[in-house]
Amino acid sequence: MTQDQTIKDSIKGGWVERMPASIRPYLRLSRYDRPIGFWLLALPGWIGLAFAALRHGFDQSDLKYAALIGIGAIAMRGAGCTYNDIVDRDLDKQVERTALRPLAAGTIRVKSAWLWLVLQCLVGLTVLAFFPRLSQIIALSSLALVAAYPFMKRITFWPQAWLGLTFNWAVLVAYSAKTGQITPSLLLLYLGLVFWTIGYDTIYACQDIEDDAMIGVKSTARLFGNKVKLGVGISYLLVAVLLAAAFMLSLVSTKEDPNLRLLSLFPFFLHLFWQVQALETEDNNAYLNIFKSNRSAALLLIAGLSLAILL
Repeated sequence: MTQDQTIKDSIKGGWVERMPASIRPYLRLSRYDRPIGFWLLALPGWIGLAFAALRHGFDQSDLKYAALIGIGAIAMRGAGCTYNDIVDRDLDKQVERTALRPLAAGTIRVKSAWLWLVLQCLVGLTVLAFFPRLSQIIALSSLALVAAYPFMKRITFWPQAWLGLTFNWAVLVAYSAKTGQITPSLLLLYLGLVFWTIGYDTIYACQDIEDDAMIGVKSTARLFGNKVKLGVGISYLLVAVLLAAAFMLSLVSTKEDPNLRLLSLFPFFLHLFWQVQALETEDNNAYLNIFKSNRSAALLLIAGLSLAILL
């Protein structure tokens, strides 16, 4: 890979491509040229804060934790991608979309990638130091999920489920930071977000079905085959059921009207419905755009919650 080549699904002409050639591979390794992953890691944490505010209201700590979650998401998503590329470097060489990643293309050494991984983890640990003890314990408990994730595509057709367990862990960290507890309603919310990730990452995996089949990489996109739309639709239906149940349970023993709170979910649900309808395509760019639209979906959920709380 030459330094002027751009990885297939990265932002063309973005700030990463204008950085000095010596540091560009490190930025690409952490996916700074593909920021959607930072959003999808941070947004569950922000959803957790908004969900906690259903019963506890907003306060100044929300801004602090929201900022920390954002910084932590950047550090730990970069670390996770670096680790993933270290493990998958030989597989990445065989897939068109990933062949230009720094380790697969040979523009960075494995030893240097490990050092970069450690530096990013240190930033994440620094952020974690500002959280309460319970949240710290919960956050550190996710390391086993993160470490195992790159191997899931080799042993199961459900690596998207494992990603869901991993990527939405921040909702547990954020909620416990604000409330000091883990509740049944929170666990329902977490499970609902897991199915959300299964849905959107299945859409993302549709880009690689042919290459994945050739090299033996498993995914829900391959598992669902020509019934991808049905598989994603069922996943998103479960999201709706579980989130509605979580919100109803969170309002038990309160005088709040649950109908108003449930209405706040509908913009998010409508966006998921649109995604399923938009899957009548075999265009990889369309799959990528639908996948990226989940940032807007989650922001709609947060905005709806915030408005319901404020009203």
